[in-house]
Amino acid sequence: MSGKAAATILSRFNALYPENVPTPEAVLATSDVALRAAGLSRQKIGYMRDLASKVMSDALPLDSVESMDDDDLIAHLVQVKGIGRWTAQMFLMFRLDRRDVLPELDLGIQNAIKRAYRKRKRPTPKDVRKIGAKWSPHSSVASWYLWRSLENGDGQLGTE
Repeated sequence: MSGKAAATILSRFNALYPENVPTPEAVLATSDVALRAAGLSRQKIGYMRDLASKVMSDALPLDSVESMDDDDLIAHLVQVKGIGRWTAQMFLMFRLDRRDVLPELDLGIQNAIKRAYRKRKRPTPKDVRKIGAKWSPHSSVASWYLWRSLENGDGQLGTE
């Protein structure tokens, strides 16, 4: 999905709620028909409802995310259907501005390491963790540079 399409869906979704603020209770009370009309797939609706339920039950304590350490927060986030380790890491990096996140599952990071370290094969997540250990406590910044290293000068990622 393009960024523009995602922004349109997000805007339509938020517009369903007072002051464009969806609360867990409101999401659970919203009909599937309304959510589908906003552009959410059936699968995404299931994910949204699971997220809302986990927030309401405090299985995912949103009030504490800022103070939770990375590993603990990832463990909480991956309990939500549709949120895996990679998604949790992107949330940490780009929403919470955490500076020491190494997204070892990210194919772009793996491809950039392959290129930068002149490896014959794309490194495994274990290899990424081993190589990236020396970047701590700035792994997020190193990751950003690795992603940028794959651009072709036109803002597009390379196709390695």
